[in-house]
Amino acid sequence: METNYFRGESPDKGWGFILALAAMLLFAVMGVGVDADELLQSKENHIDIPGWYFYLIFGVDLLIILSIVLIYLYRKSGVLLFPLGTALHFYFHLYYLDTFLYSDVTSLFLFVGIGLLVILPKWQFFKGL
Repeated sequence: METNYFRGESPDKGWGFILALAAMLLFAVMGVGVDADELLQSKENHIDIPGWYFYLIFGVDLLIILSIVLIYLYRKSGVLLFPLGTALHFYFHLYYLDTFLYSDVTSLFLFVGIGLLVILPKWQFFKGL
Protein backbone atom coordinates (compact mmCIF):
# COMPACT_ATOMS: atom_id res chain seq x y z
CA MET A 1 0.00 0.00 0.00
CA GLU A 2 1.44 3.30 -1.08
CA THR A 3 1.07 6.23 1.31
CA ASN A 4 1.44 9.76 0.02
CA TYR A 5 2.72 11.82 2.93
CA PHE A 6 2.92 14.98 0.81
CA ARG A 7 -0.59 14.90 -0.63
CA GLY A 8 -1.14 18.68 -0.61
CA GLU A 9 2.20 19.53 -2.22
CA SER A 10 2.09 21.48 -5.49
CA PRO A 11 4.62 21.27 -8.34
CA ASP A 12 5.32 25.00 -8.04
CA LYS A 13 8.86 25.96 -7.11
CA GLY A 14 8.55 28.02 -3.94
CA TRP A 15 11.06 30.31 -2.30
CA GLY A 16 12.38 27.55 -0.06
CA PHE A 17 13.17 25.35 -3.05
CA ILE A 18 14.87 28.16 -4.96
CA LEU A 19 16.84 29.41 -1.94
CA ALA A 20 18.08 25.90 -1.13
CA LEU A 21 19.27 25.46 -4.72
CA ALA A 22 20.86 28.93 -4.67
CA ALA A 23 22.79 28.05 -1.51
CA MET A 24 23.97 24.79 -3.09
CA LEU A 25 24.96 26.70 -6.23
CA LEU A 26 26.86 29.28 -4.18
CA PHE A 27 29.07 26.63 -2.62
CA ALA A 28 29.51 24.88 -5.97
CA VAL A 29 30.73 28.17 -7.46
CA MET A 30 33.07 28.56 -4.48
CA GLY A 31 34.54 25.17 -5.39
CA VAL A 32 35.05 26.34 -8.98
CA GLY A 33 36.80 29.43 -7.61
CA VAL A 34 39.17 27.29 -5.55
CA ASP A 35 39.96 25.20 -8.63
CA ALA A 36 40.54 28.27 -10.79
CA ASP A 37 42.83 29.70 -8.11
CA GLU A 38 44.82 26.45 -8.03
CA LEU A 39 45.15 26.57 -11.81
CA LEU A 40 46.45 30.14 -11.71
CA GLN A 41 48.83 29.41 -8.85
CA SER A 42 50.20 26.33 -10.57
CA LYS A 43 51.10 28.41 -13.62
CA GLU A 44 52.47 31.44 -11.75
CA ASN A 45 54.38 29.63 -9.01
CA HIS A 46 55.37 26.60 -11.11
CA ILE A 47 53.64 24.19 -8.76
CA ASP A 48 53.85 20.67 -10.12
CA ILE A 49 50.18 19.77 -10.61
CA PRO A 50 49.55 17.61 -13.69
CA GLY A 51 47.52 19.23 -16.47
CA TRP A 52 45.06 16.34 -16.65
CA TYR A 53 44.03 17.04 -13.05
CA PHE A 54 42.45 20.34 -14.04
CA TYR A 55 40.46 18.71 -16.85
CA LEU A 56 39.23 16.17 -14.32
CA ILE A 57 38.36 18.64 -11.57
CA PHE A 58 36.67 21.18 -13.87
CA GLY A 59 34.68 18.31 -15.40
CA VAL A 60 33.46 17.39 -11.92
CA ASP A 61 32.65 21.07 -11.27
CA LEU A 62 30.56 21.10 -14.44
CA LEU A 63 28.81 17.91 -13.31
CA ILE A 64 27.91 19.51 -9.97
CA ILE A 65 26.47 22.64 -11.60
CA LEU A 66 24.60 20.52 -14.16
CA SER A 67 23.10 18.47 -11.34
CA ILE A 68 21.74 21.63 -9.69
CA VAL A 69 20.13 22.61 -12.99
CA LEU A 70 18.64 19.11 -13.28
CA ILE A 71 17.23 19.36 -9.75
CA TYR A 72 15.63 22.68 -10.72
CA LEU A 73 14.11 20.95 -13.77
CA TYR A 74 12.74 18.15 -11.52
CA ARG A 75 15.02 15.37 -12.76
CA LYS A 76 15.87 12.52 -10.40
CA SER A 77 19.33 12.19 -11.93
CA GLY A 78 20.25 15.62 -10.54
CA VAL A 79 19.41 14.50 -7.01
CA LEU A 80 21.71 11.51 -7.45
CA LEU A 81 24.52 13.33 -9.27
CA PHE A 82 24.89 16.24 -6.85
CA PRO A 83 26.16 14.33 -3.80
CA LEU A 84 28.17 11.99 -6.03
CA GLY A 85 29.87 14.89 -7.83
CA THR A 86 30.51 16.82 -4.63
CA ALA A 87 31.98 13.75 -2.92
CA LEU A 88 34.21 13.12 -5.97
CA HIS A 89 35.34 16.75 -5.91
CA PHE A 90 36.19 16.46 -2.22
CA TYR A 91 38.01 13.16 -2.74
CA PHE A 92 40.07 14.43 -5.68
CA HIS A 93 41.22 17.44 -3.68
CA LEU A 94 42.01 15.32 -0.66
CA TYR A 95 43.82 12.58 -2.59
CA TYR A 96 45.75 14.55 -5.21
CA LEU A 97 46.42 17.86 -3.43
CA ASP A 98 46.05 17.01 0.27
CA THR A 99 43.53 19.83 0.70
CA PHE A 100 40.40 19.55 2.83
CA LEU A 101 37.69 21.66 1.20
CA TYR A 102 35.19 23.00 3.68
CA SER A 103 33.09 24.31 0.79
CA ASP A 104 32.43 20.71 -0.32
CA VAL A 105 31.60 19.58 3.21
CA THR A 106 29.25 22.55 3.65
CA SER A 107 27.69 21.86 0.26
CA LEU A 108 26.96 18.26 1.24
CA PHE A 109 25.56 19.46 4.56
CA LEU A 110 23.27 21.90 2.73
CA PHE A 111 22.13 19.14 0.40
CA VAL A 112 21.33 16.69 3.18
CA GLY A 113 20.07 19.17 5.77
CA ILE A 114 18.22 21.74 3.71
CA GLY A 115 18.10 20.54 0.11
CA LEU A 116 16.38 17.26 0.86
CA LEU A 117 13.97 19.09 3.13
CA VAL A 118 12.57 20.88 0.08
CA ILE A 119 13.29 18.14 -2.49
CA LEU A 120 11.57 15.20 -0.78
CA PRO A 121 8.07 16.76 -0.70
CA LYS A 122 8.37 17.44 -4.44
CA TRP A 123 9.82 14.00 -5.28
CA GLN A 124 6.47 12.88 -6.75
CA PHE A 125 6.88 15.55 -9.47
CA PHE A 126 10.42 14.54 -10.42
CA LYS A 127 10.78 12.77 -13.74
CA GLY A 128 12.97 9.72 -14.35
CA LEU A 129 16.67 9.64 -14.88
